[in-house]
Amino acid sequence: MRILAIGNSFSQDASRYLHQAARCSGLNIEVANLMIGGCPLEKHYRNMLSGEKVYSLEYNGSSTGFNVSLTEALLTAHWDVITVQQVSHDAPRYETYTPYITELVAYIRKCAPKAKLIIHQTWGYEEGSARLTRELKYETTAQMLSDVVASYRKAAEEIKADGIIPSGEMMYKLHESGIEKVHRDTFHASFGVGRYALALLWMRMLCGVSVTGNSFLDFDVPVTDEEKKIAWAVVDSFEPIK
Repeated sequence: MRILAIGNSFSQDASRYLHQAARCSGLNIEVANLMIGGCPLEKHYRNMLSGEKVYSLEYNGSSTGFNVSLTEALLTAHWDVITVQQVSHDAPRYETYTPYITELVAYIRKCAPKAKLIIHQTWGYEEGSARLTRELKYETTAQMLSDVVASYRKAAEEIKADGIIPSGEMMYKLHESGIEKVHRDTFHASFGVGRYALALLWMRMLCGVSVTGNSFLDFDVPVTDEEKKIAWAVVDSFEPIK
C-alpha cells in the first residue's frame, strides 16, 4: 500500500513509525508525507495553484532532503490512499475548511483518480494547556475534540471521503485508558507511545488488521510494555474503514 499524506507536523507524527511498525505486522506500507509545519488547508490550496516546490518530502518516516510541489507528489507515484487534514488549531472551526478542501480534493481526484481519499482527523490539545484554554478558549480537551470530530465529519460528507482515520478520538482514549502523557509539547504527539499508537491506528483503519502483539521496538523515546498493551487495546477498539 502506498500512502501520500498532504498535511503538516501532525501527519509527520502519524507517519514516523508507520512503515517500520507495519513491517512488524507483515504489512508493506510505503508512506510519503508532504511537510510544511502548521500548514492549513488554505495554504495547501494556494500551493496547488502556484505549483511551487514548497513541501519537504518525507518518506517512510524520514526526511529525503528534497522539496517537491503538490503536483509532482501526486503524479510521480501510484497512490492507493491520499490523506488530507486541517491544521490543528483551525480543525474545530468548519468555516476554515471551505472552499479550500473541496477545491483541493477535486484536484487530487483529477491527478490520482484511483486513490482512496481519506481524512486524517487531528486531535485535541493537552488538558489545561495555554494553547487549549487561552488560545482556543476551551475549558477541556473533550470540548475541543467534540468540535474537531464534528468538523471533520462534516468535511467528509462534503467531499464524499472514503473514510476518516479517527486519530483525535484515539489519542483522547489513550489518555482516558491510563497513559498520562500522549502529547510532547501540549499539542503534538509524544515521540514514544503517541506516535506509535498513531501508526498502529493507520494500520488498523486502512488495512483492517489487529495490532495486538505488534513487535516494533525502534522508538525515538522508550515505550513501556504497559503502554504498548494499552495502545494495542485502544487501537483495536476502532472499526476499520471498509
